[in-house]
Amino acid sequence: MLLDERRESILKIVENKGFVSLVDLMDSVGASESTIRRDLEYLDGIGQIRRTRGGAAYVGESLATFEDRSFMSSRQKRLVAQAVADLIAPGEAVLMDGGTTTLEVARQLAGKELQVVTNSLPIANLLVNQPKVDLMLIGGFLFPKTGVALGKTAVESLKSVHVRRLIISVGGITEDGLYNSNMLLVETEQQMFAAAEEVIVVTDSTKFGHSALAYLCPLADVDHIVVDDGITEEWQQVLRDAGIKLTIVET
Repeated sequence: MLLDERRESILKIVENKGFVSLVDLMDSVGASESTIRRDLEYLDGIGQIRRTRGGAAYVGESLATFEDRSFMSSRQKRLVAQAVADLIAPGEAVLMDGGTTTLEVARQLAGKELQVVTNSLPIANLLVNQPKVDLMLIGGFLFPKTGVALGKTAVESLKSVHVRRLIISVGGITEDGLYNSNMLLVETEQQMFAAAEEVIVVTDSTKFGHSALAYLCPLADVDHIVVDDGITEEWQQVLRDAGIKLTIVET
């Protein structure tokens, strides 16, 4: 098993069980004690698990609570999402990935005349009855509880897509680039980048300075970031030095 695959497998096991022993992880992924300890140290370092005596406990953002998370920081998300929606002109073709913030962007776009392509079942459900929206749903492996289509089928479907803008959310941003929490998700999102003329990242200020399990892309691949006013001046300068347009929303 490759390094990233093993760490993702460990994270899923810990998330599903809440707590898992070192011995059980060794049996589950077929790796040595020293290897598992290094993986747990890495996952602890990015804030997804907490190492404990003899095992690990899950402390990251659970995929099982997608609906609950959609209400977290709702005012902040709504204001950021409205700023993104204001950038989209009627008649545009827009590609959107899954996530609570992009779902809020979709709410703000309702009523506009648009072509929307998405791999998110919640976004598709929201827009399917909007008479001015031409909707294309990307198929693939439907990731449990988030309702996002991932994997080979999704990637192949996206190869025939061309849009004006991609609206995407991320799990973390460092000076090395963007990260997300799932390898299949990152693979699908990388093909989304190839399908779009402009990439807009919608995020909150807490994601800066933190990585996640899977690397998505360097900062240079991003055209525009929309974020709340909690972002530090240091990070504002990093993004501008990377040539990224920055919209800061007062919340």
